[in-house]
Amino acid sequence: MKGDGMMLTRREMLKGGLLLGMGAMVCPWAPSAGATEGVTALRRYHLSISADALDKDPALLDMAREAGVTDIWLTGFLYGHWYTTPERIGDWMRRVRAAGLAAHIINVPLGHPEYNLQATSAGALSPTANIATPPGRWKTGRRPDGRECAGVSLHEPATAENVAAIERLKPFDPGIIMLDDDFRLAPAPGDIGGCFCAEHRARFLAKHGYGESQWAELLNAVGRRELTPILRAWLEDACDELTASFRAQAAALAPEARLGTMVMFMGSERAGIRLADYRDVPLRVGEMMFDDASFGAVRNKTSELFSALFHRRFARPELAFSETTAYPPDRLSAANMAAKLTISTISDVRNTMFMSGLDAFPRTHWATLGPAMKRQAGLHAAVAGHAARGPFKHYWGEEARYVGDAEPYSLFLASGVPFEVCAEPAREGWTFLGEADARAVAAGRLKSPGTQWVVRNAPAADGRAVSETLEALWAFKREIRPQLGAVPFVEEETPVVCAWYPTARAVLLWNLSEEPRPVTLRWKDTSRPVTLGPLGSDIIRDLG
Repeated sequence: MKGDGMMLTRREMLKGGLLLGMGAMVCPWAPSAGATEGVTALRRYHLSISADALDKDPALLDMAREAGVTDIWLTGFLYGHWYTTPERIGDWMRRVRAAGLAAHIINVPLGHPEYNLQATSAGALSPTANIATPPGRWKTGRRPDGRECAGVSLHEPATAENVAAIERLKPFDPGIIMLDDDFRLAPAPGDIGGCFCAEHRARFLAKHGYGESQWAELLNAVGRRELTPILRAWLEDACDELTASFRAQAAALAPEARLGTMVMFMGSERAGIRLADYRDVPLRVGEMMFDDASFGAVRNKTSELFSALFHRRFARPELAFSETTAYPPDRLSAANMAAKLTISTISDVRNTMFMSGLDAFPRTHWATLGPAMKRQAGLHAAVAGHAARGPFKHYWGEEARYVGDAEPYSLFLASGVPFEVCAEPAREGWTFLGEADARAVAAGRLKSPGTQWVVRNAPAADGRAVSETLEALWAFKREIRPQLGAVPFVEEETPVVCAWYPTARAVLLWNLSEEPRPVTLRWKDTSRPVTLGPLGSDIIRDLG
């Protein structure tokens, strides 16, 4: 799941279409509620699809609505190209509304990273067009190594043309237009972003009064992933540039409609995304496991959950959207689509966005997805608005956000021990750090106010090393078990997420295995047995 190859294929994705589902589960002593009246107002389900896919299968709207989908998002303006005419988009929006569904639009303002450049000057797509590439009138960007790259650099007339496109779409009353394809200035999740072309270099040096020696210093800092003052200035400028483009497009929609944005997996300031700038807009949290091969690994599931929890630090739940994507459309099974719904439930992401590009995922998926959508809505209603708490701390600090990789220490989420998300270092418990934050601790730049740091490798002075494997985490869990006190936890050594919501007097358990798992929730002096279905989740109530 790393490297340019994966990232490029993903949004060749503009050839795909949607998703959902969930595994069965049994809790003989505390059955969970199913879908209840009013639940759909809390958890909404959205489908992103193209006019072509709807033309091919007009019954898709009825199938989606019957499954529980409330909103349809139509493909709009794609990095300088009209995928279809605005008039056709408007016609389908009317048809969507006539079917009893809300209608919105998804634009792709910059494009997905593309190194195999075949840009043309055309402003419309043809059957042979390389639709991953903006038109030739848009300038390409440069990476620090000099490679040319389209799709994740920002030059005029990109913003101006996106504003003009929004003005053409606004009369269709879209309500929200979402910026898709990870609106960002870095190709892959772990890359340090910004466009290193001659134009951006000259602008940066002139703005800050730097010379060529400082440019060399910047490139060295990028290579070393060291958050020096000059690299911070570079990334703040990149964030300013991307935010300005977003705000210009948002202004074209206001006040009748709103603009939202999608954040890539672990996306942050490193990619020009100053997350705090998007606190009050619709925000799609970053996910990345789009097929069975990637989502199947336990650590990939926990990393996906980690990214969603991280981004929720910056988004209100009612404005938070998932990126529940399948690509290619038939490569993520209905069972795995269903399992992804649990990530949104645990993260209190109120809007599920099903995607697979321009083509729909298999119709047969809906038989699994419909019941799963209803069940997850019921589970979500029980914990919505309540904060998960626990002794294990989920933390992604400043250095990780600016110069880190996209490899969080996430496997602790599968340990069966409750956790909580921290915006600042905690005063107690155990805080699991990625490599950039671990380096900051070792260098004395990040200090503990009381928590014990847990890192993968050499321990810090106030921390310890626990390798990121289930075996090492089981041993760690056995060691700290006497210190858990009144904290509920899963007794067995099996990969299960245990999210504890004290104010709801409930625990949500998610089985990360593809086989049924009988587990025991230990709480104070009681043991509560629960059987979780394959990839299944359930809520244990009345704790407290």
